Amino acid sequence: MFKKVLIIGCGLIGSSILRAIHSKKLSKKILVLEKSKNNITKIKKIKSNCKFIKNIDSEVSDVDLVILCTPMSEYKKIIEKLNKILKANCLITDVGSTKQNIIKLKNKILNKKLNWISSHPIAGSEVSGPEYGNKNLFLNKWCVIIKEKKQNSKKINLLNKFWRKIGSKVVLMNPVNHDKIFSITSHLPHLIAYNLIKTAQDSQKIQRKNLIQYSAGGLRDFSRIAASNEIMWRDIFFNNDDIIKAINLFTKNLNSFKKIIQNKNNKKLLSRLANSKKVRTQIVQLKQDVSKPDFGRE
Repeated sequence: MFKKVLIIGCGLIGSSILRAIHSKKLSKKILVLEKSKNNITKIKKIKSNCKFIKNIDSEVSDVDLVILCTPMSEYKKIIEKLNKILKANCLITDVGSTKQNIIKLKNKILNKKLNWISSHPIAGSEVSGPEYGNKNLFLNKWCVIIKEKKQNSKKINLLNKFWRKIGSKVVLMNPVNHDKIFSITSHLPHLIAYNLIKTAQDSQKIQRKNLIQYSAGGLRDFSRIAASNEIMWRDIFFNNDDIIKAINLFTKNLNSFKKIIQNKNNKKLLSRLANSKKVRTQIVQLKQDVSKPDFGRE
């Protein structure tokens, strides 16, 4: 598909893309720009036949595809460097979890001769680092490609083909809808997980007892989500304006639950609890998870 690909940032997602490109033989050459010496040592063990570079310089001028896999807070300085080096026909994409902020930044400072089409692979884990990468991480997972006006249709088709080649199911979406959807399906659940763990910690201090040692399945599962990379999630929370609307709606429903419990309204509570189970059934039917008890854990 490509003569030369550049991956900037090679943690969990970046190293998984690296593995997939190497496995599927999608590029003749793969360049990796990674700042962490520790990560570079781990990536070398992958044996992906990639070349490490220290800077964005003339060596990347002829790349066909650039994939940004860094925290979004690093995008601005990276774009400024890419502007000076890349050839006009190069395709740039990123894997950031919010999109309106990226589109705004890109439209403001990206060289107009370059083609940036944003992506969001809905894959990942609470763990971070290249040692956790997997060439099959994107297999049967959604990847959102952000559709804007006046985009190069050939480049969109090329990016679509790339994500499908490494196993993703691709959907095109505008940035506004993307941020609204994922504020509810991804960003709010993570925020709730962080707050629940904070609540457990605070309660432990107040009661002066080791409550966490008795963690039931609920707290345990939320703790997995709350173990995610803090830099990445800081950038997400600061850049998706829809998260505030999601928090407000959640707070409204939480207060409603509180009132129902205080009033011991049996009918309303049972109705809400039963209705919530339907979502789990729907998720399994859509093959977004397995139907085995306890998420299929052994």
